[in-house]
Amino acid sequence: MTEPPPPLPWTAWREATITAVAPITPRVKSFRLAVDFADSVRAGQHVDVRLTAEDGYQAQRSYSIASAPDGSGTIELMIEALPGGEVSGFFAEVAAVGDAIELRGPIGGAFVWGPEDGGPLLLVGGGSGIVPLLAMLRLRARVAPEIPCRLIYAVRTRAEAIALAELEARARDEPGFGLSLLTTREGAARRIDADAVAGALAGLGDPARVFVCGSNPFVAAASELLLAAGIAPARIRTERFGG
Repeated sequence: MTEPPPPLPWTAWREATITAVAPITPRVKSFRLAVDFADSVRAGQHVDVRLTAEDGYQAQRSYSIASAPDGSGTIELMIEALPGGEVSGFFAEVAAVGDAIELRGPIGGAFVWGPEDGGPLLLVGGGSGIVPLLAMLRLRARVAPEIPCRLIYAVRTRAEAIALAELEARARDEPGFGLSLLTTREGAARRIDADAVAGALAGLGDPARVFVCGSNPFVAAASELLLAAGIAPARIRTERFGG
């Protein structure tokens, strides 16, 4: 019997096939990709995606993985169409089921969570920064629902909130999980502030792990608020999505 080849290291570029495409918000689409490392992904990791034009020109972008290992042999990326984005433009306008793309991963070892890390767990996301946090929420719900968890999610409008129906269903149906949605450009137009942090902590207690993801300004502001609330710096992990 022939032994299967050893798995490729994360540094190797490999081919992945798009198996499903679905709209998430007016600017974000979900892409399911068949990959050979799906079961080894840790919640919070990302992949690099590379596109190569016929003339050899290459464009590369990193995307967080929204899914947690589920035995399907696939990972899910949620990709936002950005103005002038070479890679995101391809996914928004061209990519279709059956297409093959190059990627490498999974990447990242600091911004990850698993049930062995315990809780309580506080997640703080801004805009598309929800994506790696969504992987953590999905993993918790499947293998460690007893771990208390709260999510503070800041987004411009409800229509732009990624996976909002899923998040609200989890808040309604999952004991031990709470959601605080802050819309910055509609309704009360509230940004993340000390009261939002205090409200999450009041229902959670002292968090053992805190993950913050979003734009540079959002992560900076949220981190300052968390520290001011008395959370030890060693418990806070951050990931920034630029601008």
